[in-house]
Amino acid sequence: MGKFFDKISKFFAEYLFNTKWRCIACGEEIFNEQYFCDKCKNTLPVNDGKICQHCGRQLKVSSEYCTTCKGRLTNVDKARSIYSYKKPVNVLIKNLKYDNACYVVEAVVSDLANLYFKSYFNADMVTFVPMTERAKRKRGYNQSELLAQEFSKKTGIELAELFVKVKETKRQATLNRENRQKNLLEAFKVCNRSKIKDKKVLIIDDVTTTGATAEVLAGRLKKAKASAVYLLTVASVPPKDGY
Repeated sequence: MGKFFDKISKFFAEYLFNTKWRCIACGEEIFNEQYFCDKCKNTLPVNDGKICQHCGRQLKVSSEYCTTCKGRLTNVDKARSIYSYKKPVNVLIKNLKYDNACYVVEAVVSDLANLYFKSYFNADMVTFVPMTERAKRKRGYNQSELLAQEFSKKTGIELAELFVKVKETKRQATLNRENRQKNLLEAFKVCNRSKIKDKKVLIIDDVTTTGATAEVLAGRLKKAKASAVYLLTVASVPPKDGY
């Protein structure tokens, strides 16, 4: 009986709940072998307009540096994101993080790869934001790692596990910039240090909020003699003032 129910479950997963048969944003039935219906695709908050040329976040007026980046020495040399963190993308990312919606990775990886080449990044390797083993076991996966794995397959850029998270931290989304930095102190350690020296490293993550996590990781990479550190995310939260 067990094998019979396994076959039934597989049938339902592959045929009745195939993500390419329904828009992953609104659930509308579709038959175009895409992940979004035409209506949702046309309303996606694509971040390809006015941006900060440094952190890549959406602005009201294009600028070399937004108010968040201006006057700050940053460890991340350049960052970009596919979308602005607005509906329906913010909902999809939350589903990816907390509701086992791993199909979101497949839906965005081609756009991640296209943005990488469009942005003239030239990384020697790609890495990801780590989780503690306990947190990863609880969730079942690390969404940043899944994104980096698929991105590596799509682009041919070497995937390198360069960090270990050694301390549980509070959820970054609940903290302001100053407390985010404090929350992350001593949380990450570099591994495979010999691979990093004189290399350009790309960090992949799901969302940029204030950029605190990426800054801490990039700082560790720079101390390990990385020549440049870039950041590529699915979405980013615009500065509160829009500038």
